[in-house]
Amino acid sequence: MTNATNNPSFQPVQSALIARKRNLPHWQMGGAVYFVTFRTNDLELLPLARKALLDICRFYDGERYVLWSAVVMPDHIHLLIQPREIEKGKWHSLTKILHSIKSFSAKEINRLLNRKGRVWQEEFFDRIIRDEEEFLEKWHYIRYNPVKKGLVEKAENWIGLYERDKFR
Repeated sequence: MTNATNNPSFQPVQSALIARKRNLPHWQMGGAVYFVTFRTNDLELLPLARKALLDICRFYDGERYVLWSAVVMPDHIHLLIQPREIEKGKWHSLTKILHSIKSFSAKEINRLLNRKGRVWQEEFFDRIIRDEEEFLEKWHYIRYNPVKKGLVEKAENWIGLYERDKFR
């Protein structure tokens, strides 16, 4: 496997585990890949809003994190994301990454939909990916979520899908 700095690829990392808790527990481990889900606050994301959210998710891809794949559904989003190392042994915080995505996208979605109010539920669900088998399972789950929900016949036809080229 290659170094994530040049050509990122999935690499399980052994690092210190940090636990944080709000309503849900959030475990963070430097270099880990996470499967993340967060939901809208009773709002349906129309295609324009889904595309804007996906663009926002990709904004810091390669800088603060590696975005392996993402799907924006009408009322939630799934990400397969890996925070990058800032310096030896220090990683971008998953919590701060998601706060940034949710904050910026809420402003943009409200602007696009000409509305005010809360866009996202406060919490998010995250899971540390433990091995390559689980990575691929979550990748396929993300890819086929719109198909499974009957929104499109082919995953590649969903406007809110992003996949890093390596695994297509």
